[in-house]
Amino acid sequence: MWRGLSSRNRRIATGLNPRHGQVLSLAAPLAGKLEPIHLNRMTRRALLIVNTNSRIGAEGCETAKDSLLANGITPIHVECEKREDVSPLIVSWADKVDLVAVGGGDGTINAAALGVIEAGMPLGVLPMGTANDLARTLGIPPDIAAASRIIAAGRTRRIDLGLVNGEPFFNVASIGLSADLARRLTSEVKRRFGRLAYAFAAMNVLSHARPFRATILSEDEAVRVRTLQIAVGNGRYYGGGNAVEKNAAIDDGHLDLYSLELQRAWKLALMARSFRYGEHGAWDEVRAIRATEFEIRTRRPRPVNADGEIVTTTPARFSMRRGAVIVFSPDPAGSTPAS
Repeated sequence: MWRGLSSRNRRIATGLNPRHGQVLSLAAPLAGKLEPIHLNRMTRRALLIVNTNSRIGAEGCETAKDSLLANGITPIHVECEKREDVSPLIVSWADKVDLVAVGGGDGTINAAALGVIEAGMPLGVLPMGTANDLARTLGIPPDIAAASRIIAAGRTRRIDLGLVNGEPFFNVASIGLSADLARRLTSEVKRRFGRLAYAFAAMNVLSHARPFRATILSEDEAVRVRTLQIAVGNGRYYGGGNAVEKNAAIDDGHLDLYSLELQRAWKLALMARSFRYGEHGAWDEVRAIRATEFEIRTRRPRPVNADGEIVTTTPARFSMRRGAVIVFSPDPAGSTPAS
């Protein structure tokens, strides 16, 4: 499983768009109203990044190639097995292609975020992972041929990008249960059990779960909590289809935090439906806060999971950058859950 981004990728926070001479910066949000963007239909070259070492990757890559070609786009497939190499690879191809298509799970798509920002190119999502929560948020179907046709159609939208200690996340970054789960969801476990891997790993994590103490600082308050998990969401879905918050959107300009302040992990079973629909904030044991920045402090460093990868430790500073990433989408005005 890929781990944290390289120091070079973290420095991609400010970069020159070599194709248009624009400076794209994560130091400040984009100004003005965010409007959908339509890619010039004359675009014909796509950098295609798919790890073909897995069966799903190999089959999905061929399907994506055929579909893109059939719709007038020439795919250039380049292998990239290391997570830290994805963004630099994208930047190196910025003046040779017009768009980037990345096939994999949420961790793989996450690795491309800073690269497409620096390169100033739109990102195509080809869901080939276990959870595919970013694809679900964007309304991109799990069928690779259909996802490829969405890219070829050229309709795009701007979405927000979350940052935790400078590391990007599209969906959720969390401390506690989800970080423990990410460490147990190895590539071997995912390959062997597929979507059931989440259930098996979750049962193991819950059986050993213990609350920890933390301080949550937001724009309006500072609170001390005893919690099983603190999660900060940028998108709508995470964990295989759970909703961050019932009204959350990946382009709403906010982060949604929740803290599970339970004494016993078994009670999460009673909350399962609420988490599925983002209604967990109605429970007394769940603290919910909406803001644009957070800081989480713990007594000792704890790992932070971002889109399924352990990328940093506490203390953790969370922020978001409005409209930082351009993605291909079937509906630039909003999102519809994919099946």
